[in-house]
Amino acid sequence: MRTLAIVVMAMASSFFASHADAQEAVRRIIRNEILALLPADSAGGIAIAVCVDGRPLFFHGGFADLAERRSITPDSLFNVASLRKPFEATLLALAVRQGKMALDDPVSTYLPELSTGGDIRRVTVGQLATHTSGLLLPHDHPPWPTTRYTPASFREALKAWNADAAHQPGRQHIYTHAGFILLQLALERGLGSSVGDLTEEKIFEPLGMNSSWIPRHGKDGRSDLPPPLLQRAVQGYAEDGAPIGQPGDQQTYYDWPGTGQMYSSARDLAVFLDSNMGARRITPQLARAMALTQAPAFTTGPHSAQALAWEIDNAAPTVIDKNGGLNNASAYMGMMPARRLGIVVLSNRGGIDVAQAGRRALRQLSKGREPSH
Repeated sequence: MRTLAIVVMAMASSFFASHADAQEAVRRIIRNEILALLPADSAGGIAIAVCVDGRPLFFHGGFADLAERRSITPDSLFNVASLRKPFEATLLALAVRQGKMALDDPVSTYLPELSTGGDIRRVTVGQLATHTSGLLLPHDHPPWPTTRYTPASFREALKAWNADAAHQPGRQHIYTHAGFILLQLALERGLGSSVGDLTEEKIFEPLGMNSSWIPRHGKDGRSDLPPPLLQRAVQGYAEDGAPIGQPGDQQTYYDWPGTGQMYSSARDLAVFLDSNMGARRITPQLARAMALTQAPAFTTGPHSAQALAWEIDNAAPTVIDKNGGLNNASAYMGMMPARRLGIVVLSNRGGIDVAQAGRRALRQLSKGREPSH
């Protein structure tokens, strides 16, 4: 029998708090659009945060670990897959605002060993952050290779890369995970610290995100999640419900520290979204950096654009969002900054389209809300 739990942890503004029917409307939208995706076999679950005017509502259902009958909570730790990318984009934007890096700097400025390569010399850090570098390596698309990159072999692959007519730096939008691995290396070299330490110092700690961590992966994909966090990490499940790996595992083709996925909770990601929407008190420097990450940088369609990691849907009201997924995880976070409305959806089951469900829920939740001033 499907396990279903819906828990409201906080009142979410006078808009919802003063109208019982509005509260019920929120529950109905979340139940119909997102919790309806809960797997019938109970292998996995979903955690949701709805952010309104800086105050969260939390919903959840299903299991963090079916074998242990451990339920999902707002503080369960999920592998958030590519939801990590807006955090690296924020580090880049902070460096740009501080004058330490520039979006049009060639990546070889920070990694001079690439200056003797081919077309990688033409790629800028801004193009890496907006998926417009043209860089596409075999590990970016099916059929998925079984080999892994070492630092040396990754460097050689980058130096050997040559752009063709469909892969020109700055000319097209092509999603590339390899580009963000390269961006990570540029950030680390340019700022003189590991990406995990940089994110902890400049984002997690200032925002009070105490349940977020970029592990240094070890043998067999195991990470160094601290024991208190590891206890809250979920078991990941395949699309067919089979368990994949162990709680706290990472998946990466890049065989050096910091290249695996980030772990976080619905509660922590709600803090990040609220900060991006100006609903929390943060330093002016961080606020300006977050604003820069949301600025359209490359037009991808009639009503869409790519920002620094974030994707923009300009069909009114504007949605700024990011999705992520692995074979044992599905993740989404989206926001409407003009309405101070956001949503986080995390699942420990692969193949669940939480992005479409999250966008539908976000647009339904926005009905009747006036833009914030």
